[in-house]
Amino acid sequence: MTDDSSWRAMERAVAAARVYIDGLDSAPVGATVDLATLRARLDTGLPATGVAPDRVIDELVAATEGGHNASTGGRFFAWVIGGALPAALAADWLTAAWDENAGMYSCAPAASVAEEVAGAWLKDVLGLPASASFALTTGCQMAHVTALAAARHALLAARGWDVEADGLNGAPPIAVLANAQRHHSLDRALRLLGIGSRAVVPLATGDDDRVRPETLAAALAERGGLPTIVALNAADLNIGACDDFATLIPIARAAGAWVHVDGAFGLWAAASPRLRAHVAGVELADSWATDAHKWLNTPYDCGIAVVRDAAAHRAAMTVSASYLVVDGGARDAIDWTPEFSRRGRGYIVYAALRELGRDGLAALFDRCCDHAAALAHGVAALPGAALVGGPGLNQALVRFTGADGADCTDAVIARVNAGGEAFFSGTLYRGRRAMRISVCNWRTSDADVARAVAAVAAAL
Repeated sequence: MTDDSSWRAMERAVAAARVYIDGLDSAPVGATVDLATLRARLDTGLPATGVAPDRVIDELVAATEGGHNASTGGRFFAWVIGGALPAALAADWLTAAWDENAGMYSCAPAASVAEEVAGAWLKDVLGLPASASFALTTGCQMAHVTALAAARHALLAARGWDVEADGLNGAPPIAVLANAQRHHSLDRALRLLGIGSRAVVPLATGDDDRVRPETLAAALAERGGLPTIVALNAADLNIGACDDFATLIPIARAAGAWVHVDGAFGLWAAASPRLRAHVAGVELADSWATDAHKWLNTPYDCGIAVVRDAAAHRAAMTVSASYLVVDGGARDAIDWTPEFSRRGRGYIVYAALRELGRDGLAALFDRCCDHAAALAHGVAALPGAALVGGPGLNQALVRFTGADGADCTDAVIARVNAGGEAFFSGTLYRGRRAMRISVCNWRTSDADVARAVAAVAAAL
């Protein structure tokens, strides 16, 4: 039975969470203690006898103090990391309390239905086919694996090969034509699927980081009828560039290729009337991958895969056993995801979509893009700074040079992050270092942008 110590542990966790969240505006954005300190605090040795739950929580909070990057706050602009909407965060706590295996309806009826409803809402707001199947995964990495497993099935089945039964040994090779500015989670998905990263043929892009129609057409012609996947971007992680889907997808489909879209964050532009033009034609693809824990601002972890060919998706993922109880009228996530046991991710997606609504979704995405542009132009106006990419959607790149003309980008990033007012990350873009600006958080405000620009000015 749950005793007083157990309830105190939960109450103290809530109290600690409140202190942390209430302090986001004043606390340093980056961690303030080093690796050695965290190891010394946490590695106290496994006790011979158990410790009371409330003491465990108290000591965990104390041991990790200063060891958190406040990525859930409004001044974290490194990588593409969202925050956690209040309803989604609360739903995540309940998900842990309910603690069901959401793999099947028979194990978790409410979780199954919440996920079913959330999936239908997702397809609706993203403008994707209502008849498409979907899966909620650990992140966009596994969303790629899920969608590309469906692609592998469909392409090889069309050539008489049962890849689920016979594997890839002896199967026709699959070519993957991918935007050269792709995220390398795509490559890892191909490794996991046995297709291999060497199957990737990078498609050169123009100065706008988008694939040219003639480039794609020529690459398809060179494949000579081999089963082919075309992977396009919505948007790339440096400057938020989206491929010209309306032009490229018909070219690929005419050649018999499967078109997959990496929309880890950019696919959400479809939910905004103002931003929708960036992804015009994306609905023509065969599969899509995105993250809820990026721009939708759900807690980690929650990726989303959507597949036009539901039969191929199910064939690639489904599994059965005599002990599993199947309700023919219900949706079982086990038929659509790579996991047997899984968390009830549908609750946080359902909660986030209900909290925001259609208008709130559009407002969130529009606001983040406005903040990214203001931050990029504000920083670029500083002496020694230059805008080198974007702003595109919610992403931009800037670079810094010293009085002697030497690049000092990484040094400026390090100074800003050490100061605690904001947090950025660096990247290599067109052979030179740059600072990435990524705005994905519902909490980011005009004041946060002003503080970040001032922090960069101070670092310079």
